[in-house]
Formats: sequence, C-alpha cells, structure tokens
Amino acid sequence: MAVIHRTTLTPTKLELLATWLPAQPWYRGTPGQRPELARTGGFRLDDPEGEVGIEFMAVTDTSGAEPVTYQVPFTYRGAPLAGADEALIGTSEHGVLGHRWVYDGTRDPVLVAQLFALLVGEAEPQMQSTSDTPDPSVTARFAGSDVEAELSSTTATDDPTGTDVLVTTASDGRRLTLRINRVLRPGQETEAGALGDVTANAPLPDGATARAAFVVVHAQP
Repeated sequence: MAVIHRTTLTPTKLELLATWLPAQPWYRGTPGQRPELARTGGFRLDDPEGEVGIEFMAVTDTSGAEPVTYQVPFTYRGAPLAGADEALIGTSEHGVLGHRWVYDGTRDPVLVAQLFALLVGEAEPQMQSTSDTPDPSVTARFAGSDVEAELSSTTATDDPTGTDVLVTTASDGRRLTLRINRVLRPGQETEAGALGDVTANAPLPDGATARAAFVVVHAQP
C-alpha cells in the first residue's frame, strides 16, 4: 500500500498545474489568465511494485465566471520516465523522497495498467490523503466478461473535450478506449453504450458533491 507522507512538496502540485493546465487543449479558462486552483477531490491507486505514485486529482479553477473542475491523473517517479518528456508536468522536491518527476499519468503505462485493473476488479481505490485506506466512494464497473488486467499496448491522445487512452488486452487482443473526462460534470455518471466506468464524488458550485464519471470505457471495432 502507498504511504502518504505528511511533508513538503516544492513546488506544490497546484503550483505545477497552474502553469501546465492552460497549455492543454481541453482547458476551459481564459487565455492569458492564470488559473486559481484548489484540490476538490480524487483518489489513489497502488503500484504493485511500490515504485510509482498514482493519483487521480480533481482540481477546481475559480478564475473564470463559473468554476470548472478538472481531472488530472498524476504519476510521481523517482527518475525520469523514458520517452515521456512531453508528458512531464514538472519536477518537485519531496521532503522525504527527494527529487520527483511528476507526469500526466495518461501517458504512464503504470497508471494505465492499474486503472484497467481497477475497472476489471483487480485493484482497489485508495483514499487520496490517508495511507493504507480503501476509498469505498470510488466505484468501478466493466461489462466485459473474462478480461484479464494485463495490457499489451497503450496509446493516449488529447482533444478539446478530454483524453482517450487506447488499450489492447494481452490475453485476447481486445481494443478498448478509456475516456478520461478532463472536465468533470457532477450528476452525470453514465454514458450510452459504455462498457464500463469509474465514478467518484465531484464538487458542485454550492459546495456540495455529486457523482461524476471520471473514466468511461468504450469498445473499439
């Protein structure tokens, strides 16, 4: 299980995101205006090897006329991920673990593998800020039968509405798209024709929370 250290991170994740988010194609903020970010939800997954930190963070930007909540899947590594320079959000100094490389996790094979394991029931979501504590508020479902968690390939692409991660299963070559909803919409949990999804709580403008689809799975022909 991942250990959550009560220590410093310099720069912080929100400081890194304030620079990175406006450059993304799915960012909804005003060009040239710095986002005003607060962490408003999310969860973690464990890396079975214990080397990579995995977090799905919800952050709300209040710089515009209406608040917008984004989802950013992070990975935290103790060394650079080969071939992933374009996915690097930034580097930071951790008070316990030292220098950390922070990546957009949609391009990190460890995060994608564990996300798929969550969907097929072979991984358990963890509380975002508490060590060794499952998070029952995060639910995952997958309608496909007899699917093993191992993947043979993953490819991620962005568009103005989110990120599609195309995966191929190692056991039977099945092709699936894991749609990462970058802009969370509380109250919208399901999607027509979806094979599965991951849902969790997301903030409403009045401070309450509602269920939202963080990830949606579709079959590829």
